Amino acid sequence: MTEFLERDGERIAYEVTGEGPLVVLSHGMGDRRQAFRFLTPRLAAAGFRVASADLRGQGESSTGWSSYTRTDVAEDLLALIRRLGGPAAIVGHSFSGGAATIAAAKEPGLVSAVVEIGSFTRAQRLNLGGLLRNGRYRKGLRLVMLSTLGGSLGQWVRYLDHAYPGAKPADYAEAIEALRTKMSEPGRMAVLKKMATAKPTDAGAQLANMRCPALIVMGTLDPDWADPLAEAAGIVAGLPAGLGQVRAIEGAGHYPHTQFPDEVAAAVVPFLSEHAMSASDR
Repeated sequence: MTEFLERDGERIAYEVTGEGPLVVLSHGMGDRRQAFRFLTPRLAAAGFRVASADLRGQGESSTGWSSYTRTDVAEDLLALIRRLGGPAAIVGHSFSGGAATIAAAKEPGLVSAVVEIGSFTRAQRLNLGGLLRNGRYRKGLRLVMLSTLGGSLGQWVRYLDHAYPGAKPADYAEAIEALRTKMSEPGRMAVLKKMATAKPTDAGAQLANMRCPALIVMGTLDPDWADPLAEAAGIVAGLPAGLGQVRAIEGAGHYPHTQFPDEVAAAVVPFLSEHAMSASDR
């Protein structure tokens, strides 16, 4: 059942499944909370209360916000945790991975652990060598630029197809059509463009301020980087020593939690079981 969190005259849509320590799931830009449709039941079955939220401007959340940065999303996530009774672990994909970092650094008492999946947490540099050698990276960058800077929904759908190398979920065509319908609503692609131009420097600046454990999950074929595992290692290197760890999902692209949910759950559940504690456990 969809519920709404009212903030600054706007609203964040979310739904809650299961009982136990709280885990908040936050998807990437140009998507909706249904991206976690396979991971949510696995986390609930493992004994977690799972809140899946739509990013501001995406899914069923409203589009009238004044800005769309990772810091903005971090504040939304913290407000949701307060509403639901934290602390909570945050699982953030792509854009939201950086937001999870900011939330954890700003409110360590509310965030017990962070999982970042295919996360844009650090400032990005164009990898010229990768563009020459890695066709997957070259095509992914071109499609992202055409879709986000040009505001083309068709190119965004092409990017999504490219971001799922090899195996796709059985419901992929249906899910993409539902996403296409949602992203065709007035203002949705404009939000995507604003998010795409919001550089992750705010998230990178907070890495050293993190105090909770962080698991970085990265698909080995993620087309958003010439070397995805090097990007994951770079995030860990920015954290205080001993806080971060990397789990690679072989053959996955930018959406490993949708493409290979069993493998992602096998990495995430033990991590959350160790670190995601309810308030009464502290």
